[in-house]
Amino acid sequence: MQKTRKGFTIIEVVLVLAIAGLIFLMVFIALPALQRSQRNTQREDDLSRVLTAANDFQTNNNGKSPWESGPTNEKFVKRYVDDTCTYVSNEAQYDCEGDQFRDPDGETYGIKGEGSMGKGDKILQSYTLDTSFDKNNHIMHAVTYASCGSDEGEAEKGTGNRQYAIFYVLEGNAVSCNDNH
Repeated sequence: MQKTRKGFTIIEVVLVLAIAGLIFLMVFIALPALQRSQRNTQREDDLSRVLTAANDFQTNNNGKSPWESGPTNEKFVKRYVDDTCTYVSNEAQYDCEGDQFRDPDGETYGIKGEGSMGKGDKILQSYTLDTSFDKNNHIMHAVTYASCGSDEGEAEKGTGNRQYAIFYVLEGNAVSCNDNH
């Protein structure tokens, strides 16, 4: 009578390890892309929140845009976006104690008025945002008398001063644009 041994063969063990390795590799490759996607989704939500705050500002200020004449109005950021922010320089940089006006990586957002495609101090014939994430990191770019263009990062002339487009460069150098028309 021959005894049969119970256990796994070396081929079975190697096969299980190979399958586990493939699963680990797939997760390892997919995880950074998923995390980047989640951060970009948060940035797009923040851009929408700033657009809503700008609409509220316009409603309470006779249609005036918060960035219509130069750098973004500090009162706009403090009252409509995050009341813990203080304006640091004319480069649209804020120092915020709260977390309401922060990028998912923890840095404070800035808002820069780029000009107007209609009337005002800085008239633009056209506007196309430089899509370098490193250069535009944490800065929202606003253009009055404008709407989001058909090309990424491009503004089209709007119909009035209550129209504006806000751009933000996402990770991967894609551009998110929101407008209020």
